[in-house]
Amino acid sequence: MNASDRTPADLLSSALAADPGRPLVTFYDDATGERVELSVATFANWVAKTANLLQDELSAEPGDRVTLLLPAHWQTAVWLLACASVGVVADVAGDPSAADVVVSGPETLEAARACSGARIALALRPLGGRFPQPPEGFADYAVEVPGQGDRFVPYAQVDPEVPALIVAGREFSGAEVVERARAEASGLGLTGPGSRILSGLPYDTWEGLSAGLYAPLATGGSVVLCRHLGRLGADALDKRIETERVTATAR
Repeated sequence: MNASDRTPADLLSSALAADPGRPLVTFYDDATGERVELSVATFANWVAKTANLLQDELSAEPGDRVTLLLPAHWQTAVWLLACASVGVVADVAGDPSAADVVVSGPETLEAARACSGARIALALRPLGGRFPQPPEGFADYAVEVPGQGDRFVPYAQVDPEVPALIVAGREFSGAEVVERARAEASGLGLTGPGSRILSGLPYDTWEGLSAGLYAPLATGGSVVLCRHLGRLGADALDKRIETERVTATAR
């Protein structure tokens, strides 16, 4: 990866330049049987569309707070990188009443209504499907995002030293996210390109975000992100580790 990368968005740009076709995020939901694999290029396309939605449709500006009431999911990873691209603060599982924008899964809609700003709802259905009926007071992400542009250019250059992420009450700048992800990667078993970590950790802690997104992104690796991993038996887990060519695990 590029040593000059200072923000998570920089890391994604470098990954895209280096090998756009390689897998980046492989997602399993063991409650539904869903499996989704996103290459670097496909993931980056989702990030660009989501960042355009944030910047142009929702009028989000650097320094705004976007509360993410979402589980460990490939679409959550997209939102985290879209926030980094725009320069807004991604507040994971934070207080929606303090947010300029709230992004909610189907299980947290009532809590999300405390946000007086824009509200986006994700159905978290297989293949990025939409709600059968959009929740009242929310825009359906699956309806809004497809028409957004495939390339993103921020209106203002993102400052790597300003707040970029809040998780478990801890605030990180973009530069701190990158530096800490790089520093912790070897301890997670991520040793460089080709490393592949299976993570069943939730996204509401730094450890979960690092193993499930930032550390593999920072090292040229990839992640097998598993939701509801506890529903998978030991033999099935061993088979997944073998089939997905996993080199490290975080559970």
